[in-house]
Amino acid sequence: MDRDTLTGLFNTIARKFPDRRAISVSGKFDLTHARLHDQIERAASSLVSVIGIKPGDVVALTFPNNVEFVIMFLAVIRARATAAPLNVAYTTEEFEFYLSDSDSKLLLTSQEGSAPAQEAASKLNISHVTATLLDAGSELALYVAGSESVVDSATELINHQDDPALFLHTSGTTSRPKGVPLTQLNLVSSIKNIKSVYKLTESDSTVIVLPLFHVHGLLAGLLSSLGAGAAVTLPAAGRFSATTFWPDMKKYNATWYTAVPTIHQIILDRHTRHPELNYPKLRFIRSCSASLAPVILSRLEEAFGAPVLEAYAMTEATHLMSSNPLPEEGAHKPGSVGKPVGQEMAILNEKGEAQEPNKTGEVCIRGPNVTKGYKNNLEANRAGFEFGWFHTGDIGYFDSDGYLNLVGRIKELINRGG
Repeated sequence: MDRDTLTGLFNTIARKFPDRRAISVSGKFDLTHARLHDQIERAASSLVSVIGIKPGDVVALTFPNNVEFVIMFLAVIRARATAAPLNVAYTTEEFEFYLSDSDSKLLLTSQEGSAPAQEAASKLNISHVTATLLDAGSELALYVAGSESVVDSATELINHQDDPALFLHTSGTTSRPKGVPLTQLNLVSSIKNIKSVYKLTESDSTVIVLPLFHVHGLLAGLLSSLGAGAAVTLPAAGRFSATTFWPDMKKYNATWYTAVPTIHQIILDRHTRHPELNYPKLRFIRSCSASLAPVILSRLEEAFGAPVLEAYAMTEATHLMSSNPLPEEGAHKPGSVGKPVGQEMAILNEKGEAQEPNKTGEVCIRGPNVTKGYKNNLEANRAGFEFGWFHTGDIGYFDSDGYLNLVGRIKELINRGG
């Protein structure tokens, strides 16, 4: 039933913290956890009863970082369908590949739409629906393309932990991306891991910096915050802006943020050129998705007076695999990606034998957050899941304190589209 599902977790949060802020659209409006829950339920009902979405259907979403995306993403999962978020910057050809590779049945966009995505969808005979939320007091309206109908109604669906909830692509050793299906259990497990290592609670608040079509922003920034009863702020422009970042962080009492090294660098450059008069008191700053130079780490700590915790993650692990701990839990070591969080991790040689500390091998993981396998890709599944472990393709070693250090890749991967 709803146990160990994203839906079950968010139902609990809406009951526990109904009046706490869940989402703010910077300078426009706020939604409480109860209001967000209500919007998701209504949107899910409409998807099922009016648009005809069935359990297991894949629904593609291409949006800026706006509140409509958050509601529709969670509504698709609530409807027992699979959400496939796509980069708004894709070309028509890229949209065509991703829409067909995921077997999408529906394309959801903002009211403004997306010409390349719509062109690809119409070539593939995929329906297009737009979503609009005018303000906190309105109901989210879904418009079926080509008609004036606005849809609205109610649903009795029970979600299951094995329901495929999220479909993302990851780049493989060829330029053809591999499809990664993730279940509700995968998502909930990852949220629990992220919440536990960073001690996220309803008192936390963050500003979303990264695109929500990517697993880092989606899981670490958005879903883990909402799953802790905490608050997120979406920038007014629908994407990261160095100009509005600190004003938003201060206005919405942010306690932390997560970003990739290039964005940390932009934030530092801005600080050097246009320092704020004062900075919010942050519990921590998180860095992930690429290695952070120790010199940048120390400059961030010096500039913003908060520990910088480097983490290690992959789409196949529903994001988080290891992280440096908060200062009260242990040292955070520059250059290391910390300790495993919520899953088993081993350094294996080619025979599948675990290596001693300080001996290198392939980083392998297993746990409830790990995908069961790639979609329709026997060869990748054979290579990726040997000896009962998922093989990351990364070479690393544990130091004598159990901290993971990465030293390279088995094969250089070609990374396209994020």
